[in-house]
Amino acid sequence: MKQISIYTDGACSGNPGPGGWGAVLLHGDRVKEIYGGEPDTTNQRMEIKAVIEALKALKVSGWDVIVYSDSAYVVNAFKQNWIENWQKNGWRNSKKEAVANQDLWRELVYLTGKNRVRLEKVKGHAGNEWNERCDQLARQGVKELNGEG
Repeated sequence: MKQISIYTDGACSGNPGPGGWGAVLLHGDRVKEIYGGEPDTTNQRMEIKAVIEALKALKVSGWDVIVYSDSAYVVNAFKQNWIENWQKNGWRNSKKEAVANQDLWRELVYLTGKNRVRLEKVKGHAGNEWNERCDQLARQGVKELNGEG
């Protein structure tokens, strides 16, 4: 079975403020780390962006991809069918308001269509090696924006 595991995390210094995202892609004994940042963003945007950038980094399609995130916002959007409902309602939420971060959600929906993607919740800051590494990468993204490289 062709499977890739991905861990993601986002961070923000101020909310809004400078933010970073990090991801670790795992396949067999291969490990790929990626990260980046944006100067004026929110923590939620960085959590979504981490998943987007990880999926964009994949050079395969049709694989089983498990994405582990400590963001209930990101995981619940898929597991509780929020995205499906938003799409049915013209990207409006249950309050009939435009869905926040719609630009990122739309991109994420497109990218999840390239593989069989499943999102799983992982507890943040609980000693999970790869979640902790993603947190470090996301914070590095913020540091580099602040010139602390």
